[in-house]
Amino acid sequence: WLLSIKCHTTSNIPLLEPMTLKTQRNRLSVFSKLCYAFGGAPYQITGTALGFFLQIYLLDVAQLDPFYASIILFVGRAWDAITDPTVGFLVSRSRSTRIGRMMPWIIFSTPFAVLTYLLIWYVPPFEEGKVIWYLVFYCLFQSMQTCFHVPYSALTMFISRDQKERDSATAYRMMVEVLGTVLGTAIQGQIIGGNSNCPTESDAPYSTNSSSVNTTIVSLDQTKQAYLVASGVICIIYVLCAAILFFGVKEQKETGRDKSEPLTFAQGLRLVMCHGPYIKLVIGFLFTSLAFMLLEGNFALFITYALGHRKDFQNILLVIMVSVCIFTTCALLVKTLIRVGLEYINTTSWAVPFMILIVSVKSNLIVSYLVSVAAGVSVAAAFLLPWSMLPDVVDDFKVQNPDIRGHEALFYSFYVFFIKFASGVSLGISTLSLKFAGYVTGECSQPEAVSMTLKVLVSPVPVVLIAVGLLILKTYPIDEERRQGNRKLLQDLCIV
Repeated sequence: WLLSIKCHTTSNIPLLEPMTLKTQRNRLSVFSKLCYAFGGAPYQITGTALGFFLQIYLLDVAQLDPFYASIILFVGRAWDAITDPTVGFLVSRSRSTRIGRMMPWIIFSTPFAVLTYLLIWYVPPFEEGKVIWYLVFYCLFQSMQTCFHVPYSALTMFISRDQKERDSATAYRMMVEVLGTVLGTAIQGQIIGGNSNCPTESDAPYSTNSSSVNTTIVSLDQTKQAYLVASGVICIIYVLCAAILFFGVKEQKETGRDKSEPLTFAQGLRLVMCHGPYIKLVIGFLFTSLAFMLLEGNFALFITYALGHRKDFQNILLVIMVSVCIFTTCALLVKTLIRVGLEYINTTSWAVPFMILIVSVKSNLIVSYLVSVAAGVSVAAAFLLPWSMLPDVVDDFKVQNPDIRGHEALFYSFYVFFIKFASGVSLGISTLSLKFAGYVTGECSQPEAVSMTLKVLVSPVPVVLIAVGLLILKTYPIDEERRQGNRKLLQDLCIV
């Protein structure tokens, strides 16, 4: 009531009416929240499929040398990282249209993203230039995905000016994104799970028998076809989610934008990088995200070659993502959307003993499944919860810089930039380390050095990264008291 009176004292309309209209305008229906949430699924579905399966696909299906595979993974992620702040800057300066300022980016990038994603999982019928093929289409897909996801992430600030409604929409989004990770793992894993260029575990991997060779060739062709089918299914889901977002969500026109000059790229970078809470949040999440990205990128190879569960690796991956889904859904149902660094620390550190356990005990399928269930809890915190904390940082920046508008996309894009660039470096180095360990492309068994390298990449290195990241996050300054204080100040300024 007081907020409504203050924001409309100059109006001749009765005070009760503006307050009522404003409340109705900011309130989102369940249908709108669900439609908004579906927009987050494409990023998670494609990201999970690429994260878990691209490395093993390049090595064992496309049969690239590990050195070239490492180049593709590094350059693709590095390029993706560079496009994030670039797209964020362009989005922040783009003009509003009849359908909004974020929505045109989302709609026009979708068909190109779908096409390039499909071509990533196609093995061209030539050897010369195969590396260029994957490098080009991987980079193009990352660019189109960025043009979708950066505006979509910033759209959180434009679906409602009410913080509670944005939090509620974010909760819906997190639930759908978790389902997206499960769906990406299930589609990719279950479709390709029964197709392997190693017909049986008992076959001699180095056999030169002609019938064995023919069986392997047929099986490899079937595996290639399975990857294409899986990518086609994911592309259909991508388009459906984009359509639901477009037709079900109305982007609100931002207030005060016409009164402020647009930021230059240098100004935006300087302002974002000088905001203390944002820096601490990004650096802390950088280390913890790197840990789980290393685990994600190498886990399929680890299960296959270090643990020897070739026939079960897709099911183990699915168990991890189902665990993620259950944990996040339960957390949201009991309204424990994690915001404070201490709660994040407690959840993420849960994975450490299980990372140590899985490489310490002798290979055991039951232990692998149990570890996967426990790991899912921390994976949920590491990948999904940062997105619920970024709006708090943006609001904190607004309080300190009330005259600046159009900066939201910069915060999201620079966050993704640091995460993706670092992950590109880590994945490139980890794949290159497999080459030095003696990884043999297309073989059904690998040297002992490869097994040892994979164990290092999924346990000691991630544990150290998690420890460093959590120490940094302990200094994160925005607690619940400060968050509520920021909200009241923004209401007084009539910004939200």
